[in-house]
Amino acid sequence: MRALKLNVHKTTEQAITAAARLIADLVAIRPNAVLGLATGGTMEPLYTRLVEFHRAGLSFRRVRTVNLDEYVGLTPDHPNSYHRYMQRHFFDHVDIPEDAIHIPRGDVEPDRAAAEYSALLDRVGPVDLQLLGIGANGHIGFNEPGTPLDAPTRVVDLLPDTISANARFFTAEEQVPSQAVTMGTAAILAARSVLALATGPAKAESLAAALDGAISPDCPASYLRLHPSCTIIADRTAGARLGTLKALGTAA
Repeated sequence: MRALKLNVHKTTEQAITAAARLIADLVAIRPNAVLGLATGGTMEPLYTRLVEFHRAGLSFRRVRTVNLDEYVGLTPDHPNSYHRYMQRHFFDHVDIPEDAIHIPRGDVEPDRAAAEYSALLDRVGPVDLQLLGIGANGHIGFNEPGTPLDAPTRVVDLLPDTISANARFFTAEEQVPSQAVTMGTAAILAARSVLALATGPAKAESLAAALDGAISPDCPASYLRLHPSCTIIADRTAGARLGTLKALGTAA
């Protein structure tokens, strides 16, 4: 637990910039870093900042990336796939070679997709920095409540609250896939370092559960407290319910 670093910023913009700067600094120091990437609304402004850093001179051309997850049943060119999300928000705007980008496939037999992605993660090697969001129910990746600490990369059934939370990206809730291929908690926690980003009041309860509650499958994000090198960056609204602020410190 002593290894956990918590920085709570006054504004969302400050939190996003701090997280993006941490990633950019790693790439500058280690140009061939393996980055574990995440998707979702929280990450969109972060990728915007990374693109700005790229335009100011930061190169990603030697970086390799692995994404956390993909919806089962969506082709890479589907507008709501995480393949398209990453292209739209990040890959189309930086110099990462296409063959250095790795995302689970949603358009092949699900168990095969999970097995192939697990093998790929082993080949790529240790992730230098794994970027995470924290779901409103405490999930990381698509590792929903009930996930054990050592869960493998696999096919998962999405819980109704996760489907409802993601419905804003689709025309209707019934269009949200009910399954996903996700990097497991075992692979996430095997990363050399972890950066979790939480912004907005909707994340206040899950962030408090992750940091102040029991380390438990009920809140997979609580497993981050077991990682030897984890940084959590939040804005003040996401950190509003934390009781750990005085113990761990805050940012201006």
